[in-house]
Amino acid sequence: MTRELDADSHRNIKQCCAQLYENDFAKILLGDSFHPGGLRLTERLGELLHLTPASRVLDVASGKGTSAVFLAEQFGCQVVGTDYSSKNIEQANEFAAVKGLASRVHFKHGDAEGLPFPDASFDALLCECAFCTFPDKAAAAREFARVLRPKGNMGLSDLTRGPVLPKELNSLLAWIACIADAQSVESYVEYLLSAGLVVGQVELHNEALTELVQQIRMKLLSAEIMVGLKKLALPGIDFHAANELAKHALEAIRLDQIGYAIVTAATPRP
Repeated sequence: MTRELDADSHRNIKQCCAQLYENDFAKILLGDSFHPGGLRLTERLGELLHLTPASRVLDVASGKGTSAVFLAEQFGCQVVGTDYSSKNIEQANEFAAVKGLASRVHFKHGDAEGLPFPDASFDALLCECAFCTFPDKAAAAREFARVLRPKGNMGLSDLTRGPVLPKELNSLLAWIACIADAQSVESYVEYLLSAGLVVGQVELHNEALTELVQQIRMKLLSAEIMVGLKKLALPGIDFHAANELAKHALEAIRLDQIGYAIVTAATPRP
């Protein structure tokens, strides 16, 4: 379960994670969908949540709006996105407008541990590759349950980790709070159960994480070449360390020390 942190530490971790995903280098490596499996797993979540044109959906930690807009296009639903980064909210609303979906998709600044919505506001909720970044996961899970209507569905897709990681990976991850506090699938399930949710399906998608890390290795190589040719400026990036991290990450996935999973849950029937 989540370690105890004071209020300043909570705020610093949230700001760190928000700034990470605003970073141009992160976009170079991760593209528009900042999670393993990209829109393929977003669509899978939509299927598991049984989204329809009548669904009102909350996307928690919605980033730049890619998933929210995709779900509205794919399932015809109404989507509200919320994110800790004001810059992401601004860009996401602009993206929805450009796609002609401003009437069905909009974004609002918010904190997952205190969502700015009334009780029972949504039919469905998703949170992609972000639950592991929340300092108070129990509070976030309670908020998920609070804003869902009776018989509402929710789904997490997130990084998982075992109790032991290779020292090369663990020592570096210790500096990256967003990844270092990833949990086991069993721990995620426990948070949701403790919030009064009924857990449904668990799907392992380690292959999506492997694919993402392999893509990152290729993009690192391309970026390093572009920097060497002075066609790209990325000051402060240690390409050797980044490549070593990717190499150790692939080995850790192979050994089932880190992975990626989808967990679904629902609010109880009244």
